[in-house]
Amino acid sequence: MTYVPFPISEATAITFAGPPPSEADVVVIGGGVIGVCTALFLAEAGKRVVLLEKGRIAGEQSSRNWGWIRQQGRDPDEIAMLTEAKKIWRDLAARTNVDIGLTQGGTTYLAHSEDEMERYRTWLSIAQGQGVDSQMLNAAQISELIPNIQGAHVGGIHTPSDMRAEPWVAVPALAGIAARAGAKIVENCAVRSLDMVAGRVAGVVTEAGTIKASEVVLAGGAWSSLFLRNMGVALPQLSIRATVAATQPLPVVQMGGVADKNLAFRPRADGGYSLAAGRFIEMFVGPDAFRSLPNYMSQLLSDPFGVRFKPFAPKGYPDAWGTPRSWSPDQASPFEAMRVLNPEPNKKKVADLAVRFEAMFPHLGPVQIKSAWAGMIDTMPDIVPVMDRVAALPGLTVGTGFSGHGFGIGPAAGRILAALATGGEVGHDLNRFRLGRFSDGSAMRLGPAI
Repeated sequence: MTYVPFPISEATAITFAGPPPSEADVVVIGGGVIGVCTALFLAEAGKRVVLLEKGRIAGEQSSRNWGWIRQQGRDPDEIAMLTEAKKIWRDLAARTNVDIGLTQGGTTYLAHSEDEMERYRTWLSIAQGQGVDSQMLNAAQISELIPNIQGAHVGGIHTPSDMRAEPWVAVPALAGIAARAGAKIVENCAVRSLDMVAGRVAGVVTEAGTIKASEVVLAGGAWSSLFLRNMGVALPQLSIRATVAATQPLPVVQMGGVADKNLAFRPRADGGYSLAAGRFIEMFVGPDAFRSLPNYMSQLLSDPFGVRFKPFAPKGYPDAWGTPRSWSPDQASPFEAMRVLNPEPNKKKVADLAVRFEAMFPHLGPVQIKSAWAGMIDTMPDIVPVMDRVAALPGLTVGTGFSGHGFGIGPAAGRILAALATGGEVGHDLNRFRLGRFSDGSAMRLGPAI
């Protein structure tokens, strides 16, 4: 088959052309779901907010993810935020005339062994105190929930209230809401650096000139670490490649998201299914990977075979060997050199996904893949994000490293970051998400996320 490029790319028409203003209360860097939601809440709070995106709104991981909005399997410190996010998702879906595909279909994780079942029970015993409606299922209950499923599943865990949406539709729709609320959004406008005056943020320097602002929010996804390094701040964030495929339309086998260790799938609004590998991720090894290795030892030791390493990132990637690590504000930046990070999918894995889906549901017959794509997920050593003020750069707030969880939690994260930037009430304990945990001697704590 031919692998068509993902719809949102540099070839996608610019919706928000600019030009950027010369002054704002807050500048948001990055037009993914986190940045868009941050700008939305800032605008609704009456702030003059400018959102700057180097390429296209949702051009990178925010349009390439699975589209799951789930509490199931979350790190316990994220569950309350996801509960909030689900409420906001419903509100936002009702505020646009675009059908973003928001559906409550539930999430189900399948188990092949008692060891996996025990991992699910451990997570559930911790999460139940936070009001999740997750429940353990035996093999017979799995067969009742997902008729015609084949495979040696001994049981699983199911969360009926979990949702999904179509990310490549949803995030641009949220940007539309933000723009109508007063946010100024400018695509194809890279931020090169912060403008620092007397040791404090005074604005940003873009390829189109300087914007004065006393507050800046960095929500740059896979590019955040590179931006911060140029400003003298170390962040052990890396990027991993995940491949997703879309099938041609098929009969419905289950209305929610389903995953085991080899395959994850969920229905799409176009009648097909999105397929992904449950625990298959790839990392291109570059300078930052070596630099950050000590921070990642806990994660690597807990799952030594969970990541496939690639020796060289393609030219221009955030951690490619030839990507500049420093530049001056009057120089073109790496963000201008690569407007949209558009990795090639793993074609061998795409073929494997189709085979596995056919084996799981043989009554469907041959599974035809109509398109495939990949995205670079911004990940952290403890698999939870950073949401914090940056002490070394007063006036800067950072929200990054959502480790594949960003789409679902995005609306709540945006509200929290907006509050951090303006001194508002964040409503959650953010100690787990502080930037300083990587430099203050804290041990990397991997939560019982599944």
